[in-house]
Amino acid sequence: MAAAAPAAAAAASSEAPAATATAEPEAGDEDNREVRVLQSLRGKICEAKNLLPYLGPNKMRDCFCTINLDQEEVYRTQVVEKSLSPFFSEEFYFEIPRAFQYLSFYVYDKNVLQRDLRIGKVAIKKEDLCNHSGKETWFSLQPVDSNSEVQGKVHLELKLNELITENGTVCQQLVVHIKACHGLPLINGQSCDPYATVSLVGPSRNDQKKTKVKKKTSNPQFNEIFYFEVTRSSSYTRKSQFQVEEEDIEKLEIRIDLWNNGNLVQDIFLGELKVPVNVLRSDSSHQAWYLLQPRDNGNKSSKTDDLGSLRLNICYTEDYVLPSEYYGPLKTLLLKSPDVQPISASAAYIFGEICRDKNDAVLPLVRLLLHHDKLVPFATAVAELDLKDTQDANTIFRGNSLATRCLDEMMKIVGGHYLKVTLKPIIDEICESSKSCEIDPIKLKEGDNVENNKDAPTIRTLTLISKTIQTLGSWGSLSKSKSSFKETFMCEFFKMFQEEGYITAVKKFLDEISSTETKETSGTSEPVHLKEGEMHKRAQGRTRIGKKNFKKRWFCLTSRELTYHKQPGKFIERKDAIYTIPVKNILAVEKLEESSFSKKNMFQVIHTEKPLYVQANNCVEANEWIDVLCRVSRCNQNRLSSYHPSAYINGSWLCCQETSENAVGCKPCTAGVPADIQIDIDEDRETERIYSLFTLSLLKLQKMEEACGTIAVYQGPQKEPDDYSNFVIEDSVTTFKTIQQIKSIIEKLDEPHEKYRKKRSSSAKYGSKENPIGKTS
Repeated sequence: MAAAAPAAAAAASSEAPAATATAEPEAGDEDNREVRVLQSLRGKICEAKNLLPYLGPNKMRDCFCTINLDQEEVYRTQVVEKSLSPFFSEEFYFEIPRAFQYLSFYVYDKNVLQRDLRIGKVAIKKEDLCNHSGKETWFSLQPVDSNSEVQGKVHLELKLNELITENGTVCQQLVVHIKACHGLPLINGQSCDPYATVSLVGPSRNDQKKTKVKKKTSNPQFNEIFYFEVTRSSSYTRKSQFQVEEEDIEKLEIRIDLWNNGNLVQDIFLGELKVPVNVLRSDSSHQAWYLLQPRDNGNKSSKTDDLGSLRLNICYTEDYVLPSEYYGPLKTLLLKSPDVQPISASAAYIFGEICRDKNDAVLPLVRLLLHHDKLVPFATAVAELDLKDTQDANTIFRGNSLATRCLDEMMKIVGGHYLKVTLKPIIDEICESSKSCEIDPIKLKEGDNVENNKDAPTIRTLTLISKTIQTLGSWGSLSKSKSSFKETFMCEFFKMFQEEGYITAVKKFLDEISSTETKETSGTSEPVHLKEGEMHKRAQGRTRIGKKNFKKRWFCLTSRELTYHKQPGKFIERKDAIYTIPVKNILAVEKLEESSFSKKNMFQVIHTEKPLYVQANNCVEANEWIDVLCRVSRCNQNRLSSYHPSAYINGSWLCCQETSENAVGCKPCTAGVPADIQIDIDEDRETERIYSLFTLSLLKLQKMEEACGTIAVYQGPQKEPDDYSNFVIEDSVTTFKTIQQIKSIIEKLDEPHEKYRKKRSSSAKYGSKENPIGKTS
């Protein structure tokens, strides 16, 4: 079969142009330019089952689940009440703005009066995430042991010195310099108060010393030196060179334990590391970064299968985005797709055909085509192909085809603002209300009835509203018998909508939203709601005693202004803003160094008045706010080119010590992101994602190429099913030509990617801050 491919190649050679005429950069050019490493995580927390019941008469639990990067919580589900098999069904997506070791999912039991109880966890190493990508998996919950919950790294230096005493003898001394720690976890949402114990441990000794406590920091700078005698004094004339006896050095080790100072409560273990003194055998000095490790007895339990299990769908991606010019040939080929005849021979259609996970493929493709106004002609062409192959009119656009997936993703992107304006107020009201709309007799609880039901979950209420809207949309085509309803109980419910006025109103609405006529818009338009949420902000200096503390506030960002309020509410109707910053007045949005206020995840909104200092709840949330604020203000006039990464406190900037509050910034502002408010598209990243998916699907692309060769030689359809019988190949010659172009472009993109990976792996020395000792690969 593979031998048949040259036939198609010969047929295509006379008309196949070069893959692109765009000038390409040399393979080494990326060395001197920035390569962006972008991480993202999407997936779904599906459900848990067989959780441990309470021992008392009430065995049920109120459960929720969290997602943690190492020990930092970045996502939390809603609480599912009174269940040992809670069904969460919550999808998530976020960018990961920092390095991490473990992605963990914790299942909690909600406790009103005390601390929430951690039932169990699923912890996955970053290196193992690819093994679970794109598929639902049941994971057994593991026990949560405080001794195993560690995060961060330590910078350590060891030296061996020889000291000559007054009487001429030699004393051999170990010098331990604990320099700093980085990335220690938050304790109860705040930076910890860390200290370290430094011990020299051997068969018959355990000498321990302790650093000072560093207040409110996750990156403490200890810079403390400790001295330990490691061998007995001996005559200087006996040992002409410094040497530690073998039997001593093999048995001694330095142990560093990190703790959070609890003051009036018990200290919390943060992690440990052990370094054998024999690392100094070949060199009298050793300096390196080490990852903190759990205690030896951490997370060792014989009962790991009794806690229940959790079903998850996880998709982690890490993209190396090269400079823009590298993606020119691939973008050009993809953007030509709407003009290719037949559409099934286009690069975009082939991409959708060969990718294993269709959802992964469609999103970057739709965003790229939408960004260049090519999506509508492409979607039209693939929809026409669907129509041509449809045998039954009732199944039009019912399948999971490329056309339906493109339309679905397009509506999510461009229709988000419309849905927020039209539905958000009522959805907020439903979520805040405990009123139920349950009408399914099977799902009614004992003692409840359809007319008076006050105790059902919000998710079920929203599901029933969705069913109602869907049925209203097809009301005109439904007969009024029970057989025309998927659920018979919906027929009884819809009897109240049989009045002609309701039917006419629904038809009018459907006619209006499906009309191609352009309507005149009013002089004013509603602001686009971009983001809202609860964060802490630093007081703006209006307190009576002058103390600038941090207060919890509800922030809301629209395309017009950034506001914060005392309480959450419906953003369109809010008139109670405590403080308002017009978007046009924003000059820069940047991260704020932790040292400014000893708080993590802080950023600053620099505007025409004093900077607004804000603390987000986690690194993901801080990254999202910075991103959306930069995007909405990117085109503002008078944007700053430099800023101060620290705060102005006690008459000077902490970063550069300038005393003038109006001093020019000491650090360049970070590069902005695309300015489109509603459609945030980074076309280089989307093209990189498409390249990555092409590389993962090269085997299937090869089979499609072989299929083109077979059809070109033997002509006609295949009579027996085979590996490629499901491919849509209308024109084998044109399809073969496109595949050849794709393969050529992918091969050329492989070169700079491979070179960057090698450079990255070799540049970070083992034991450096970027590649600490103890990191698994």
